[in-house]
Order: sequence, then structure tokens, then C-alpha cells
Amino acid sequence: MPFFTAPDGAELFYRDEGHGRTLLCLAGLTRNGSDFDYLAPHLPPLRLIRPDYRGRGKSQWTGAESYTVPQEGADVLALLDHLGLDQVAILGTSRGGIIGMYLAAVAKERLRGLCLNDVGPVIDEAGLARIADYIGRNPAARSHAEAALALERAFPEVTDVPPGRWMEEAKRHFLASDQGLQINYDPALREAFLAAMSGGGGDLWPMFEACADLPLALIRGAESNLLSAQTAAEMQRLRLDMLFAEVPGRGHVPFLDERESLTVIHEWLGMCL
Repeated sequence: MPFFTAPDGAELFYRDEGHGRTLLCLAGLTRNGSDFDYLAPHLPPLRLIRPDYRGRGKSQWTGAESYTVPQEGADVLALLDHLGLDQVAILGTSRGGIIGMYLAAVAKERLRGLCLNDVGPVIDEAGLARIADYIGRNPAARSHAEAALALERAFPEVTDVPPGRWMEEAKRHFLASDQGLQINYDPALREAFLAAMSGGGGDLWPMFEACADLPLALIRGAESNLLSAQTAAEMQRLRLDMLFAEVPGRGHVPFLDERESLTVIHEWLGMCL
């Protein structure tokens, strides 16, 4: 399994598959590169790179103070340097999209384009409150079957999912143990998240504006509680050329194998790869 050593010595995991122009996929806050398993079979021939952030998935736990967007952005740049890649297109889900916008602000020359999955410069309080309710805590479910049922009940706004999808999600993000299911990331991520929330998050619009001249796309779950329709509309107003799709029956976040998601992703890839 491929790991690389970050400048501070952290051992970080990544997946590297295929050949040709490169698509870098960045996952959500508590998630990892496996989030893009649903998308991968639908992509055209390309090189697909999917890192696990520090403290998530198979990467080393390095403590709450290191789980920040600037550090994770620096890790992405270190990975690109490790692989000898000058430029990549970035598809970022939630936290990954924020990291993508951050990189557009600090290292725009490394980006060929940015596709944002259900995230923008304004993060709605309702979405943050839902994350605060579960982040860093093991599920009450004792088995993957129980967890799959709990996920389905917790996200009633998500409809028409492929058969077995909730079980896939449960197995992808919870580890079985004698004590029940365990989260597959550092529980200290909760401390980092709450610290960031208490700081107010800052103004992210300058980072969005830094994406000027990059091929840009936005995918929004029609029932999202994290990216509002108003924020998406303002993003479209500021970037009239931004590709956009709203996915019915999805909240935060679309799985990216929906017809609407794939249409935008394929068109965006044609613009930047």
C-alpha cells in the first residue's frame, strides 16, 4: 500500500490508480479516499489519486492541532511533490472542496480546475450542528447491519439510493470490534472541529474568488443542510461560467454516481484535463 512521509514525519496513505492526466479527489471531514469508489467506475481513462488525510483512514494520527485546512492543504502539495506532479484537477467533497479553494488561494499554479461537491464559501449552521452531533463518537450500532439501518433512518432526505448502499457506507466508515463498531478516524478530530467552529470559520469568499480563471464546477444536494440554495446561487452569479448541477433526493453529500453529478463531472473534466 502506498504511503508517503510528510515534511513533519507523518506517514500518510494514498491510492494511485490509472494513467494519463491526473484527477485528485479530496474527501469530506471524517472520510477518506474510499468515498470516491462510487464515482471511479464512471470516470474516463485518467490517473486517479485519492489521499487519506492525516488522522483518517489508513493515515497516521497526528493530534487535533494538526487537523486543519492549512495543514491538510500542505499535505496535498507534499503529495504532489512526492509524485512529481506539477498540476492536477481537484474534485473536493465538503472539507475537500474547502481544501481545494484554499489551494487555489495559495498555490493556484498547481490546479488545472476545481469541482466542488456540496460545499461553498458559506457553511450553514444546520449542517455544522449535525456534524457536531456525531463527529468523534462511535456509533451506538453493534453491527454493520444495525449501522446501515441507522444511517438510512438518520438521512430520510436521501432517497432512491442503489440497493445495498447504506450497508456499503456502514462497512466503509465503521470498523467492527469486540466492543461494537468503531469510527475509522482519530476521535481527536472532534476537538479540532469544535475549535474551528468556536473561531467562526472566517470569510471563505476570498478563497472562492481565488478560483477565477480555473475551470469550476459545483454539485449540490437538493436537500443539503450545509450548502444553501442561496449560497449556490451567489456562487453562480459570481462565476457565470461555473458548471452546476443540483441532485434531487440527496442531502449532504451526493454520492457522485448520480446522473446529474456525472454529467457535470464529465463536462468539467473535458475542460480541465
